[in-house]
Amino acid sequence: MNQETTRAQTPTPVHQFTILLSATRRGARLARLLTREQLHSWEHPFESAEQIVAELANNAVLHGHVPGRSFRLVLTLIAANTLRVEVTDARADRSPPLHPRRPSPEAESGRGLLLVEALAARWGTDLGTLPLSPCKTIWAEIDAPPCPL
Repeated sequence: MNQETTRAQTPTPVHQFTILLSATRRGARLARLLTREQLHSWEHPFESAEQIVAELANNAVLHGHVPGRSFRLVLTLIAANTLRVEVTDARADRSPPLHPRRPSPEAESGRGLLLVEALAARWGTDLGTLPLSPCKTIWAEIDAPPCPL
């Protein structure tokens, strides 16, 4: 489900992790690895989070890159049952489509946001400004499965 609205009032986070990473392939890979380790340390293995971070970080590198600028990864665990992933890059002028389209079978790319849409309970885009520059944040929320009785 794609939501175009800005972030609603979020409950107080249980845990939060924030890091700036270089807008390079290496930075995108590091975002994925750090997500895995951080969620492991919180003892909250959201299985799809690593894949969502990989897609959003890769998009930040490919479509949101501005020379000399980093991208920011934020992981927020809310009330022990929802993980919010945010990736912020420096290209506010390049927002993703509200409804991603399936690429042709021959296409070698273009499936990332379809994957995010399939794995996340909610996702969307927030436009904002960092000190002295515009930016955009692509966010996704993943709900933990209910505990078996």
